[in-house]
Amino acid sequence: MGEQKPVPAPGEGGRLMRWAYRNLAGPAEVQGAVQGGSAMARELWKQDLENRKRYSREQRERRRAAREARNGG
Repeated sequence: MGEQKPVPAPGEGGRLMRWAYRNLAGPAEVQGAVQGGSAMARELWKQDLENRKRYSREQRERRRAAREARNGG
């Protein structure tokens, strides 16, 4: 007799859902993503993160100083 196709489990989705997951929502396939890419990319990322943290600290200080000036300090 002929070969039978495996029946997908309920809720697994059909051909369209498998295609959508594989091509649109599936796991990313990026070379070196887990390792973080090159050493230069990691250093630039760390530098950017530190700049963002510094900016946030400065903004908190400005808001605190403005609040203290408004409330008479």
